[in-house]
Amino acid sequence: MDKQFFVYIMTNVGNTVLYVGVTNSLRRRVWEHKHGLGGRFTSRYRAVKLVYYEIFADAYGAIMREKQIKGGSRAKKIALIKSVNPSWKDLSDDFFSP
Repeated sequence: MDKQFFVYIMTNVGNTVLYVGVTNSLRRRVWEHKHGLGGRFTSRYRAVKLVYYEIFADAYGAIMREKQIKGGSRAKKIALIKSVNPSWKDLSDDFFSP
């Protein structure tokens, strides 16, 4: 299988914090966020809920999209999340269920 890259948005339980990131393993990276290994920002603000992601075939495309999303307003990020996940469900629930 070809390598995949992901742009994702994590939030906290109250949906007040938005963190945009890029990774080549979404499952591993979300696990790291949930276990306090996501870096200073995500650890400090407890961004542990995956609410949005996109898949890319190459790192360049993913990084460009991450920059585009990060450069947008909070309102644009919220609209992006609501366009595919209106209830702000944790999309990673299926990743870690038995």
